[in-house]
Amino acid sequence: MSSAAPSPTPVRRLPLAGVLRVGRPSDIWFKPALSVVVAVGVPNLTLLALGRLDLAMYTMAGSLCALYAHNLPYAARARALAWVVLGMLASVAVALVTASLTSSAVVLVAVGALLAAAQKALCDATRIGPPGPVIFAFISSASLFAPQTLGQVPGHLALAAAAGAWAWLVGMAPGLVRPHGPERRATARALNAAAAYAEMFVETSASAAESAETSATASAGRDRARAAGAAAVHAAWQSLFATGARSESRRTLERLVVRAEIALAAPADTDAGRLRSWARDLRGTGPVPSVESASAADELLGVDAERAVGRRPLADRLGPLLPLAMRTALGCALAGYVSLALGVGRPYWAIVTAASLYQANITLTWSRGVQRVVGNLVGVLLFAAVAPLAHLGPAALVLCCLAFNFGAEALISRNYWLGSICVTPMALLITEFTGFQRPGELMTDRIVDTVVGALVGFAAAVVVTNRRAGDRIENALDTVERAREHTARLIAAERPGPGALEAARRRLAAALVDLRATTDAAAGEWWQRAVPTERVLLAERTGHRTLATAVRRQGLHVLEGKRA
Repeated sequence: MSSAAPSPTPVRRLPLAGVLRVGRPSDIWFKPALSVVVAVGVPNLTLLALGRLDLAMYTMAGSLCALYAHNLPYAARARALAWVVLGMLASVAVALVTASLTSSAVVLVAVGALLAAAQKALCDATRIGPPGPVIFAFISSASLFAPQTLGQVPGHLALAAAAGAWAWLVGMAPGLVRPHGPERRATARALNAAAAYAEMFVETSASAAESAETSATASAGRDRARAAGAAAVHAAWQSLFATGARSESRRTLERLVVRAEIALAAPADTDAGRLRSWARDLRGTGPVPSVESASAADELLGVDAERAVGRRPLADRLGPLLPLAMRTALGCALAGYVSLALGVGRPYWAIVTAASLYQANITLTWSRGVQRVVGNLVGVLLFAAVAPLAHLGPAALVLCCLAFNFGAEALISRNYWLGSICVTPMALLITEFTGFQRPGELMTDRIVDTVVGALVGFAAAVVVTNRRAGDRIENALDTVERAREHTARLIAAERPGPGALEAARRRLAAALVDLRATTDAAAGEWWQRAVPTERVLLAERTGHRTLATAVRRQGLHVLEGKRA
């Protein structure tokens, strides 16, 4: 293989087709939607009854924490939500103290940009998931521009903490009805994804001999389906590893995920119907479908071995995120200052718009920018239509906000711009909790800040290049190769240690998932050397062949009936 450095690719095309395409909703879209309504509604209606709706901004800080961690098992969700609430309180505390000490808009914008950068880095490093750092940036930036004195800060933080505790209870409440729901859903997704790959493999294998073009198309489709299946299996393992005590039902879930793994390694021998049947059984509240296996002991020993491998320290995970943090800090600061220069009275909207753009690479950041602008502009028109109704009184204002809270979470999983249509009027209405304002002025400020934040934020992303993206591909390739060689040595060993081959196989699978994610992220960056596509494809193919060999070496089968 040639060791020549790959040629540089200075500019990559930014997509427009498909950016606004509406997808399927999340299978649990209604859970965050209902949770946020309950978490926001109770504090807001209480303040309405007390005649202190002007304090709703502080309770919203805690209430919106209910949007997080809905895919996590409840033991892990309890910890994650607690950290989300503490992170929110820390952000609000910094913002309120800063607002009480200075009224300089230049200083406030700088602090807001630094907060947004820290929130972006920590949310990505901890992989807290949607809605990511945007909610933190929205609340902390708005708090920076709220008139404040030092004596008011403790009381306002107490309101946020009380609402955060309520949001924690709301997030944990479904566990009383279905305590293993998240890990069951994750396992079902893995089974369905593996079944889809197995079905595609059989279909495309039968038609691949028709022509070279058909064969290439079929191979690309199989690769995408296999990557999706591997990601779903990896997510299922992460969900199961995050659980607390391992009951028998969770051990059975682990065996089902192993079956999905094996289907990815040996799709030709897979009964996709059986996998889908197991997935359907997991969707309800009935018992977990039993999976008999002669190798169950080895499988669970492998799970134990993999559980013993701790996560990387937070500092190690933050290192690769430095370019994204720098993009966020620069983009948010410049967006805020341009907004100030244009005379807009609410520069924090420009800060939040810029903060919402930054994704794993330039291409995804561009797509998010288009979605944000389109969604916000349509949302401003929706606000114009709803404003007369909301201005009927404080109760109407609160109810309109709750309706938009629900709509945002119901739609955002289909496409970000759809959710933004509801987020925009909700944000505009929140500014009126302290008193009704002129709709025309609010709408003008929002449009200007949206355009400024999107343009300046994207420009900052172009300027601050992620030069480590190529290095991370090399590191991911090295990790895959080491994992593959280790698995191959265990395959060749006469008697590998108990559970050793099973653990090695899953670590190789996780390394392949990470390689694909790293490659996809780097492929969307500008001013980077070309992605070593041939090396990546070779590593993926040899890695999957090793996985298949490991399956045969262990004597595992997807469908026990095929042993007869």
